[in-house]
Formats: sequence, structure tokens, C-alpha cells
Amino acid sequence: MSRSWQSRAWGTISTYVFWVFMTLLTLIPIWWMFVVSMRTRVELFGRPNLMLNRLYLENYSNVLTDSAFQRYMTNSLVVSTANALLVMILALLATYALSRYKLAGRDNIFFWLITNRMAPPAAFLLPLYIMFTRTFRLGDWTLFDTQLGLILLYCVFNLPFAIWLLKGVVDGIPIELDDAAMIDGAGLWGVLRHVIIPLAAPGLAVTGILSWIFAWNEYLFAANLTSVVARTITTALAEFVTVTGTNWGELAAMSMVTLVPSAIIVIFAQRYIVMGLTFGAVKE
Repeated sequence: MSRSWQSRAWGTISTYVFWVFMTLLTLIPIWWMFVVSMRTRVELFGRPNLMLNRLYLENYSNVLTDSAFQRYMTNSLVVSTANALLVMILALLATYALSRYKLAGRDNIFFWLITNRMAPPAAFLLPLYIMFTRTFRLGDWTLFDTQLGLILLYCVFNLPFAIWLLKGVVDGIPIELDDAAMIDGAGLWGVLRHVIIPLAAPGLAVTGILSWIFAWNEYLFAANLTSVVARTITTALAEFVTVTGTNWGELAAMSMVTLVPSAIIVIFAQRYIVMGLTFGAVKE
């Protein structure tokens, strides 16, 4: 009995030590970036040191008071939020149709939707550039360098993942609940509003959060399909790398600021993330 208790105790301790180590390993780059953001240019070229000697906030003040940074931040917030809302709505409707209706080639449709996530994003860059600058043109107006263009583009790439994620959630909702609601007089929209959406709320929350984060962190398309007006915060980071050198302090400060919205969303929604990723995983 004593040996069994000791083995369980050592197993528990080993597990805690392992996860503490992994947590520290994950947080070290973020801590190093924070330390860099708190140093002057002279200190940055001194001996590397992970310790925080003092609070030097000038890098943050230079970033936060910059009108260009405020415009970039606004663009990122608008594009990411609008993309997440649009993806949630379209993914819910598509997933409900794939789950409830016996469509011809339903399994093939579901597989085809996810195939566009298999190719590297750079493969789509040239065709998308031509579409944004020439194909979708209305007079002098094009989708290039517009918030609308980025919202629709991110929706194209996030929607297949969202459908794949929500498929298991909607499949886990018994179809008998739909039938009961229709017997009580609810139509299609009534079933979606009163049955599917409340029960699939954790999955919808995860879909919205991940779509928001993917759009917030995206760099390649934002850097090549925007110029001035619709530039996002991730593309602004490259402005600190110039031909005369890299302003590491302000670059690290802006990087820390861009982490804040994502961190806040994940912290407040982590319960829904766990529920959404496991919802529908076990069936009778």
C-alpha cells in the first residue's frame, strides 16, 4: 500500500514538474520580448540579460501615441471582429445543412471544403492580387487596400476550418430536438434560434475566437493586399525594420500591445474553448 501511494505521489509530482517546465518554456519568449520593450537602444546592445532592471515606458508611449499605430489597431479590430461574426453565421448555416439534410455527395462536399487549407497561403497570393486589383473593380474602386477585402478574404480561409470544427458540435445535438421544436410550430429559423444556437454556443464561441485570432495574426495577405488605408497591426511591425537598423525597443513594445487583445479574449473564454472542443466528442 505504501509503495503504491509513493508511486502515485511521484507520478503526480512528475506531472506537475513537467507542466511547470513546459509553461516556463512557453512564457520565456514573451518575457524576453517584454524585457526588450523596457530597454533603451544603448541597453539593448549590451550584454544579454533576462532580468528586468527598470521600467522604461518611452517605447510604449512612442507606439501608443502614434496616429498610424492607432489606425492600424482600428483596422485590425474591425477586420478581425467582422470576419469572426461573418464566419460564425455562415459556418453555422453550412454545418446545419450538412448535418441535417441528406445532400448528394455530402461527405465529398465536407472534404472539399477543407482542402483549401492544405495548400500554402503563398500559392493563392498572385491570383488574389489580380482579383483584388483588376477583377473586382467598380470604376476606380477595387478591393485592394480595403477593410472589406480583408474581411471577405479571411472568411474564405477561416470558413472551412469553422465548418470542420462545428460539424461535430451540430452532429452531437439530437435531431429529435429539431422535430420537437417544429411540432411546437417553430420554423427553420426558430429551430436555429431556440435549439441549435443555445446548445452549440460553446462551439460557436470557439469558432469565433479562433477565427478572430487567425485574422488578427495574419500577415502575408495583409502585407501584400493593403497599402496605407487598411493596413493591419501585424504589417506595421515591419516598419521598425529599416535600412538604417531595427528599432528593437519599439518593435517589442508594439508586439506586446498586439498580444493584449488576444490574451484578454482567451482568458475570459477559456471555459468555452474547452467545452467547445470536447462537445460532441463522445456519442452513445
